[in-house]
Amino acid sequence: MVAGAERKLGPSEMWDLVQRRGRPLVPYLGFLLIFAVFGITEHSKGFTSGTNLRSIVEQNASIGVMAMTYVFVLSAGEIDLSIGATVALVALVSAVVLEHHGVLLGVLAGLGAGLSVGLINGLLTVLLRVPSFLITLGMTSVVGGIGEAMTNLTSIGVPNQHFDNVFGSGTVAGIPSLFIWLIVVLVIAHVALKGSRFGRHILAVGGNRDAALSMGLRVKALRVSALVISSLGATLAGLLYAGRLQGAVYTLGSTDLLTVIAAAIIGGTSLFGGRGSVPGALVGALLLGMLQEGLVLFGLTVPDQMIAEGLVVIVAVSISLRERAE
Repeated sequence: MVAGAERKLGPSEMWDLVQRRGRPLVPYLGFLLIFAVFGITEHSKGFTSGTNLRSIVEQNASIGVMAMTYVFVLSAGEIDLSIGATVALVALVSAVVLEHHGVLLGVLAGLGAGLSVGLINGLLTVLLRVPSFLITLGMTSVVGGIGEAMTNLTSIGVPNQHFDNVFGSGTVAGIPSLFIWLIVVLVIAHVALKGSRFGRHILAVGGNRDAALSMGLRVKALRVSALVISSLGATLAGLLYAGRLQGAVYTLGSTDLLTVIAAAIIGGTSLFGGRGSVPGALVGALLLGMLQEGLVLFGLTVPDQMIAEGLVVIVAVSISLRERAE
């Protein structure tokens, strides 16, 4: 071969190159495919109507927020199992304080409760040198127990119009507030992960912790920050649930964990750290919400929907495992 001439790639190498470059597009293509299938088969039932599409986004706003912030914890090579319990705690604390002291203190109390959970998760993980999934598994019971005890298993109404306008069914210039929260989180989280030194360091820690240490990165602080960000997403999700439902109950968020993890992985975030996509996580969340709505219109029962969602999780994790092996 002549010196300096480019080597031609073989068929297998070409296919590997196409796969690597095409992977980031998979969640978006999957979203369009599922939308097209349900749009055609369920058009007569109003699947593509503006009202239904808006409902899908609003019902999955909390999932979308958590999925986008969960990208940070996965990208850092950590796991947070306590987000569901954090959602309920934040909603309940905010509702209780808001009832007696107004919106501002209610929101601040919820933020304080949620961020405290994340900070405790992070500090215990790095100080005790225990895997984060074990720490957050224990915190799930602790936080869940606090939420159940503080209200004696009863629900609390949040009939405050100002709170509802900001975190629920309000609008700004005709745009639903839930849409605005999704856009705000999307922009901030994407810039933080892909356009800042902090985000690059998070990805470096998740990609190779030993190499990150040798580079002088503050690995412990970054791991704590990732878990705090995850709790921040659950905190905002709890406020959005309380605003949209105009109430709080200890079961809020109890079934969201798998959906959030699946949305992040479907969107292109690695289960093993080092790679993440905030826009992909949002698309993954909306894809799962759209799938659930389509299955409802198909007439599937709740158990059937759970089976379908479980299969999606299995496929997503399998793809992530395969990429890890490669």
